[in-house]
This record gives sequence, structure tokens and C-alpha cells, in this order.
Amino acid sequence: MYTMYMSSTIRLSPATKKLISTFGLKGESFETIVKRLYSIAVKQKLSEFLMPSNRYLSIDEARERIEKKWSRPK
Repeated sequence: MYTMYMSSTIRLSPATKKLISTFGLKGESFETIVKRLYSIAVKQKLSEFLMPSNRYLSIDEARERIEKKWSRPK
């Protein structure tokens, strides 16, 4: 299926272009790379919205709290 679209130009410094290209596979277009990066960013944003880090503890933090609260005298 062939889709017509209007192309546009985005100016990038050579350094930024090189950084973006590191996410691509050999022969992959920048459009494909950018779409994949966008998809990853959307999933990350949704994850942060659904599970904000300020509402959850790391396993180590939880263990420390449990140890303080439930530790037995020696």
C-alpha cells in the first residue's frame, strides 16, 4: 500500500543526526527511526502517568522500611 504524504525538512546539527542514527538499523530511514523513538516516548510517558515514581518505593527502600517497622529485638 502506497501512501502519499507531504514531506518536510527538519534541520538537525550533524551531531544530532549522528545521535539519532545510532538508534537505526542498517539502511533504515530517519522517518522509521523517528517513528520508533516517538512510539517509545509515548509508552514511557504513559507508564510515568499510570505509575508515577513518587508513589512507589524501590525494593531496597521497601525492605529498609519493613526491617525498621517489623524488626525483632535481638
